Amino acid sequence: MSGILLKVHESYRWVVAVCDSNVFGRKLVDGRRVLDVSGEFFKGKDMSEDEARDEIARCVNEDATFNFVGERSVGIAKELGIVKDEGIMRVDGIPVALVLL
Repeated sequence: MSGILLKVHESYRWVVAVCDSNVFGRKLVDGRRVLDVSGEFFKGKDMSEDEARDEIARCVNEDATFNFVGERSVGIAKELGIVKDEGIMRVDGIPVALVLL
């Protein structure tokens, strides 16, 4: 894995999980905050940053929520105007952003 993992969970509302491939498989712990990035939820298709950017932009047009984990994934969300700096938290030093459009 070398890029961005992206998985679209389709139900009444799309839930889009996006994480840097180098973060996948980790359990992030920061005090009371725990984020498990090792399960099926984040185990998506490995994409380049350009492919991920295009897919995220497509999903923005749907009724979707987003879960971004990692420097590159959160960076793409910022580039696309989906998140702002004040909407980013860090868990175990890794940037995380949750977005409901």
